[in-house]
Amino acid sequence: MSKSFTDLGINPELQQSLTNLKISVPTDIQEKTIPVILTQNQDVVALAKTGTGKTAAFGLPLLQLIDTNNSNIQAVILAPTRELGQQIHANLTSFSSHTPSISIAAVCGGIPIKPQIERLKNDTHIVVATPGRLADLVKREAINIKNISYFILDEADEMVSALKEGLDTIIKEIPKKRRTLLFTATLSGAIKQLVNNYMAKDVVQIEADMKTVGHQGIKHQYVVVKPIEKLEVLLHFLASKEGERGIIFCKTKAAVNKLAKKLAINKFSSGAIHGSLTQGIRDRIMEQFRAGHIDILVATDLAARGIDVKEVAYVVNYHLPDTYEAYVHRSGRTARAGAKGLSLSIIQEEEVEEIPDFEEELGITFRQFKKADAQSIEENNTLLWAKKIFKTKPNRTVSEEFKEKVRTVFHHLTKEELVEKVLAHHLAEINKDNLKQVSQKNKK
Repeated sequence: MSKSFTDLGINPELQQSLTNLKISVPTDIQEKTIPVILTQNQDVVALAKTGTGKTAAFGLPLLQLIDTNNSNIQAVILAPTRELGQQIHANLTSFSSHTPSISIAAVCGGIPIKPQIERLKNDTHIVVATPGRLADLVKREAINIKNISYFILDEADEMVSALKEGLDTIIKEIPKKRRTLLFTATLSGAIKQLVNNYMAKDVVQIEADMKTVGHQGIKHQYVVVKPIEKLEVLLHFLASKEGERGIIFCKTKAAVNKLAKKLAINKFSSGAIHGSLTQGIRDRIMEQFRAGHIDILVATDLAARGIDVKEVAYVVNYHLPDTYEAYVHRSGRTARAGAKGLSLSIIQEEEVEEIPDFEEELGITFRQFKKADAQSIEENNTLLWAKKIFKTKPNRTVSEEFKEKVRTVFHHLTKEELVEKVLAHHLAEINKDNLKQVSQKNKK
């Protein structure tokens, strides 16, 4: 039988906030972690997939342990991206709605630093930060973290690889006598090294129900394509998901830009986010995605951290990720808050042998997605062509006299006859291009 938050030792004020948020039953990671943080003094390494309620697992006991009579910074929470940092800050603020004496500040990169420096002049108990921005504030002597009691690393697997320099600066600044709580999706070599270097020897290791919770509700599928088919197979899949929200992951910023351009050309409602875009542009695109103004987000792994949108129906791995933890974070963007979701990987023949490794490491099962046949692909391409015409804006520079001449050519055709003739002409042109390509191949 599931425990309640009362059983875990959470106080009435925090429970009232949880009731208002309609949170009543702890998740597996919360049930295992909260009592340890509240009643013990050891460092904690918690292994949990994305979407399992990690923020509440460390946030609720942390809020309860804060001494509101002490106006100094008592806890630092590090997140790899601004988006995730803002999400954690928003969650902690919601959890502490009935304990207003607790002061929480977010200091993340990508936005002006001066307002953050001003904010830190006020009493602050908890700071949520990205490593680079916190390191900058330390360098400017705008923040004092020399006396903190709690140091929390969320999604630490991303920080030790991409943001190590800032992390090292911060760890040198904080006291040796502190409590470190580390949350990660996988225990990679880099994470084990961080645990050995910076955490106590008697660390408590906690693992959520990895096989069920982290992947509950997600169908994992893959489709094998030739390089030349990749885009067309993706477009066919996206057409079948019209009106649903999804995220497509690429390995590089250049690949994100290229694919986003292809989707725009084919009139898909989409936007792109990666680290080279300004924070303002990233925020605007994310807001459009959250509000449902765009259906598809094309993103790199790091830029997509912190995306907590409940109605994401699918994710697509346009390139298979290099690490297992990256796959966990990608697939975890869908099937949130008890919903169902699909994680589709579009791979080439030589990548098929990697699938069993992902299955064994992550405790999941992949099913092969049936690739659309040539006729279906051709029909989808023709529908995309028709949509492009439908969405094309009229050319206002063409004279009425010339338009009239063109109208005269089609004057005696009904709408149905005109559609049939335009479609037949388009298919004939496609066929001509295909024959031309075959002829060129044969010559080679």
